[in-house]
Amino acid sequence: MINIDDTDRRLIALLRDDARLPVASLAAALGISRATVKARMDKLEAAGVIQGYTVVLAQDTANAPVRAIAMIEVEGRVTDRVAKALAGFPQIRALSSTNGRWDLVAEVETASLYDFDKTLNAIRLIEGVTLTETSILLASRLRRERN
Repeated sequence: MINIDDTDRRLIALLRDDARLPVASLAAALGISRATVKARMDKLEAAGVIQGYTVVLAQDTANAPVRAIAMIEVEGRVTDRVAKALAGFPQIRALSSTNGRWDLVAEVETASLYDFDKTLNAIRLIEGVTLTETSILLASRLRRERN
């Protein structure tokens, strides 16, 4: 198993937002050299963490096999640290802070229930996460695009 650190998580998050970013732009955003970015990307690809780069079409996101909303409670004042850890999960499509009972809400997409279970277990192992409640999304009844 590969050891993924905070820089790897930030790199994954940047690539998830725009996989076409040039290595130079990634290096500048991360505050590391282009050679280091390339080496980290090669390491993540070799380990199977990054399995490819693709175009995501609007209709593709609506057809993900398993989609869910995970509400996450965080212990104490470590919400920012937990959010940074979650940003490195390629299965997390969006992450929001919220008020009320839950501290964070994550939109999760995986290829299978098995992958979803592994992802949920990994979320629960993040130091500072005290409780999760997850709802799997079954059928979309309404989807509005922002203008």
